[in-house]
Amino acid sequence: MRATHAFWLAGRQATGETAFDVTSPWDGRVVGAVSVPTEAQVEEAVAAAYAGRDEFAATPAHVRAAALDHVSRRLAERTEEIARLISAENGKPMKWARGEVGRAVSVFRFASEEARRFNGGDAQRLDTDAGGQGRLAFTRRFPKGVVLGIAPFNFPLNLCAHKVAPAIAAGAPIVLKPAPATPLSALVLGELLAETELPAGSWSILPVPNDRMPALVQDERLPVISFTGSEKVGYAIMDSVPRKHCTLELGGNGAAVVLADFASDEDLDRAANRIATFSNYQGGQSCISVQRVIADASVYDRLLPRIVAAVEAQVTGDPSDDATDVGPLVSEDAAERVESWVNEAVEAGATLHTGGKRDGASYAPTVLTDVPADVTISCEEVFGPVLTVQKVNGEEEAFAAVNDSKYGLQAGVFTHDLQTAFRAHRALEVGGVVVGDVPSYRADQMPYGGAKQSGVGREGVRFAMEDYTYERVLVLTGLAL
Repeated sequence: MRATHAFWLAGRQATGETAFDVTSPWDGRVVGAVSVPTEAQVEEAVAAAYAGRDEFAATPAHVRAAALDHVSRRLAERTEEIARLISAENGKPMKWARGEVGRAVSVFRFASEEARRFNGGDAQRLDTDAGGQGRLAFTRRFPKGVVLGIAPFNFPLNLCAHKVAPAIAAGAPIVLKPAPATPLSALVLGELLAETELPAGSWSILPVPNDRMPALVQDERLPVISFTGSEKVGYAIMDSVPRKHCTLELGGNGAAVVLADFASDEDLDRAANRIATFSNYQGGQSCISVQRVIADASVYDRLLPRIVAAVEAQVTGDPSDDATDVGPLVSEDAAERVESWVNEAVEAGATLHTGGKRDGASYAPTVLTDVPADVTISCEEVFGPVLTVQKVNGEEEAFAAVNDSKYGLQAGVFTHDLQTAFRAHRALEVGGVVVGDVPSYRADQMPYGGAKQSGVGREGVRFAMEDYTYERVLVLTGLAL
């Protein structure tokens, strides 16, 4: 009989009454079976987190830091094993799966460092006005309460790390709900957390199905929600609980702008290779993957064939093969959706330069030009290995094209000019501008999040910790300042 993976209830392993299979999107094989918590077990986990919130907030910083250090080290030790698990359940090529584990190692290390220095407090003299004579204000940050972390399938380890590590560092208990398609990586985190001395009720990892998520969202004992996923679901969550604190990391349709000064053969080769790689990495299933290329007319005719050639050079196939660049999407349904959007664009007049073919859950890396502005692939996040390229005249038109979107997560601007970089930073309606590279760059310690329909709040360990906490001021009276 196949072993069933237990979940983590208030720091201990537990099993429910039912289980579900996790299957590989590449070949359909069963990767593992996962036990589903009962409603009573979910209640036990939430109650334990809520009851222990004050104790956990008071846990010494060195205890939380040591636990985070431990998880970071253990992830590094088990990199190859965990990468193969990510690849199996997610379809992510091994080169990217190893990179994801390495990023999670860093996230827990950063959180360990922040746990040691966060909440040092700021002192403010209040005798700047006569009414404040002899008074000093001292500010510290305290957890808002238990965090409900809801993670997606595309980075099944690292985006769980971005929920769990900041919560522990800030002293906030967390109940984590991993994506049903990819829960195994999150359950490995539970194994490593269980090796630490964290209070038992401070964390739970509950692989409940999506139809049971609303009950968790509505639970008043979970006042902080950190959600990464689709725009539709994210805003539905926020609208349903207007008095809760929600951090939403939602969709994007990342643009890479190539301006006129980025014009040498070396420049264009670099831009084309970076664009091809990061429109297709993770099968395009990253909210900051390159979906749109906006090229100045002076470089367009030299850039487009380079992009097409670089996209065609991407190696597709078995994600367990170290040579593979592009694996399958998470499911055949996802690939069929991408296929329908590309077909719609071509039928409306877009030119297909390469790709445009589906095989099961796999979709060939695709480049389109002349895409009408009103087709779905121009307006929505494709979340697949598809790239559109458009020609513009000058910087102003290029920046307007970036902003002509309901999304605003990140943008990349290929330029050598420092003044242009600062103009881009001011003009582009996005959460992050990456100069000299694609929008797909993310350092896990930097503030990360979007504008417009790409969400609210910021991830990045310290910034998530600030989201999970609030300032409380202490006023001391009668002091000889």
